[in-house]
Amino acid sequence: MRLVHLDLKGAAPRISYLEQVFPFLSQLGANGILIEYEDMFPFKGELEVLRSPYAYSEEDIERIQQLAEQHKLEVVPLVQTFGHVEFILKHEKYQHLREVERFPNSFNPHVPNTLALLKSILAQVIEKHRHSTWIHIGADEVFHLGEGMDSKNWMSRNKGDVGTMYLKHIKEVLGFLAAQYWGLRVLMWDDMLRKISVGALRGEGTGKAAVAPQLGVSAVPIHVAALARVMPGAGRSPCLASCSPAGRGEGWLDPLPALRVPAQPRWEAMAWLSPSCRYDHYSVLCELLPVGIPSLAICLQTLVNGGFTEEANRKVLDILGLESVQLEQSTCEGRGAFPGVEIYHMVEQVNGHLKESILKALEEESAIKGWFSPYHRKHQFGNPRNMESFGSKVLKLHEDWESFVRDLRAQLERVYFPDTVEEWVEENVNPYLDQLRDLVRDYR
Repeated sequence: MRLVHLDLKGAAPRISYLEQVFPFLSQLGANGILIEYEDMFPFKGELEVLRSPYAYSEEDIERIQQLAEQHKLEVVPLVQTFGHVEFILKHEKYQHLREVERFPNSFNPHVPNTLALLKSILAQVIEKHRHSTWIHIGADEVFHLGEGMDSKNWMSRNKGDVGTMYLKHIKEVLGFLAAQYWGLRVLMWDDMLRKISVGALRGEGTGKAAVAPQLGVSAVPIHVAALARVMPGAGRSPCLASCSPAGRGEGWLDPLPALRVPAQPRWEAMAWLSPSCRYDHYSVLCELLPVGIPSLAICLQTLVNGGFTEEANRKVLDILGLESVQLEQSTCEGRGAFPGVEIYHMVEQVNGHLKESILKALEEESAIKGWFSPYHRKHQFGNPRNMESFGSKVLKLHEDWESFVRDLRAQLERVYFPDTVEEWVEENVNPYLDQLRDLVRDYR
């Protein structure tokens, strides 16, 4: 399975954009979508507080699955069950379920309401994915586990450690899934398991969950029962880097032969490629999906071909409508013909020229530095003769960028909801363009 991970806690795309993207993913070699909904899922009843104002509707969830089936992509929903639950624990209603009261990152596994809440969340997500044969329970990066008073008391009473406490909670989640959803297979990230002793893993076998190296585009899931046997040599597992900007994929090519595992009934090769997300619910956005598509294409074709071969390169160029890909320079040449290519080129303009052009105008123009300094602007005086020497140039630069940003917003709004558009512009455009806007305001 080659799964593209859509991490919707950042820049969730409109369904109309997924209608364009899914065929491309299938053409490029993906055969599944790992969807981490977070607050984009249309939770109902007691859970409605978790929904984003822009959450997908139930009809949207059904449409996603129809699109996936149409393009032979298996849908695997991902529900975080331990860490990365800021979208839940930020709400006053659920603050009492935090491991550490100050931090909204992780659940307290000792409060009965934690498991009850997870059962409700899992039930609603699984109910809307009746055709999915896999569910991913996350369970990575459970920050501050063991630091809460309940956890300290539990470890003291049971002569246990953080690892056994972690496994106890995971077993409860897996037990619920096994009892309620016969035949549903479970995936989880492995980073927390790697911190647990071999003895604890053997003593607390969690059954037939499959584990996958965290932050990897590739993973070989195995039954947790077998993890203890492979743990001593796990350092060379095919845990590859996350999908990175085009051209940075070569760093994870070397471990690809490790994917050639001997055929064994309990092993299944899988790959996760993450084109966009946040690091957590509170962090800034990572790269936008349209900008990540060339890199995603390279990663998928690399996995399909066992390396970024000439054949892989030709297919990437053909499908994306590009002229060339320069891995070493992290660049793609050509107009492109993939969904969101306009955003791809406009983000290139922002990254490559916006800051440079504005700082050059503000800091290298001698008339501005000498006759329109912050002091002049603060006290509102200046010599018109000198001001006119730079005025037309600054006004044109300002109008050109404002026009560009209007076009960029229009393109972003075709793919994203208003909150994403506003955040991306605030983070990537306004820190520089606002400086120019302020100068133009004072000049006028």
